[in-house]
Amino acid sequence: MGARRARTARDARRRAYGQNFLASRALAAQLVRDAKVEPGDLVVELGAGAGILTAQLARRARGVQAVELDPVWAERLRRRFAGSERVDVIEADLVRVPLPAEPFRVVANLPFGETSRLLRRLLDDPATALARADLILQWEVARKRAGRPRTALSAAWSPWWRFRLGRRIPPTAFRPRPAVDACVLVVERRGEPLLPPEAAAPFRDFVRSLFAGTLPRELDAAEWSALFGAWVRHRS
Repeated sequence: MGARRARTARDARRRAYGQNFLASRALAAQLVRDAKVEPGDLVVELGAGAGILTAQLARRARGVQAVELDPVWAERLRRRFAGSERVDVIEADLVRVPLPAEPFRVVANLPFGETSRLLRRLLDDPATALARADLILQWEVARKRAGRPRTALSAAWSPWWRFRLGRRIPPTAFRPRPAVDACVLVVERRGEPLLPPEAAAPFRDFVRSLFAGTLPRELDAAEWSALFGAWVRHRS
């Protein structure tokens, strides 16, 4: 009965926190290689869970901030990495945890139910020090963010960030298994932004207002930025 209660509690936590953990160390290692994590990188891992990605990141990065909201898994992470100088376990809400002031990367298997909130946390403010994010998302969500025509959100982020699809991951790679495929969404900061950081909020409002109309959604980042610039000049 004790084992059954433990499994029931574990399953309840996984549902509550949207947890689908990677089941393969080999895949975790490959994902970290795909992300091209370098020895000098500071990496934030949102939703560290059982630590399978954390361990691989700690082999390559200068430091890993392993953020986990579930107190049970956070304590297990602290015990697992107690002897590591590279891993800092942070028990916190993934959306509210402070982001580093110095340049940093994000490599994370995001809770599927929190994807939109976490993407907004990372990308709404281009003045943060985020350099690149490699994020495991549901396949369809990743495709929408990287594809054309653009969604309102991806268009609103496009003057500062580039999006592309990485490795596609089958449900069998997770425990418990989700109902759909996953995919790595790679987000990279543009070397030369198309708009200044302080334009992020008004540009986001501008894009949303046009998406409510009939403007073609196939516009690229430069075209969206040019439209916004013309609108600002017209108003001034």
